[in-house]
Amino acid sequence: MAENITKIKSLARAYTEKAIETLGGIMSQPSCPESARVAAAQALLDRGWGKPTQPLSGDEDGAPIAITWQKD
Repeated sequence: MAENITKIKSLARAYTEKAIETLGGIMSQPSCPESARVAAAQALLDRGWGKPTQPLSGDEDGAPIAITWQKD
């Protein structure tokens, strides 16, 4: 099973450059819906810079808990 997952990841990663170009094209295309342009921009930022930390409500007396999402 792990071998199949590794193969799938490898196949998907082969499309990385094309996927980024597609996202950039959508983001830059004024005729695309704004929601698609924002989603494309967010996807590019998340992949290039990582997602920002997400503060979570913690104990009422304590400070919020920050969780950093890790990429695969």
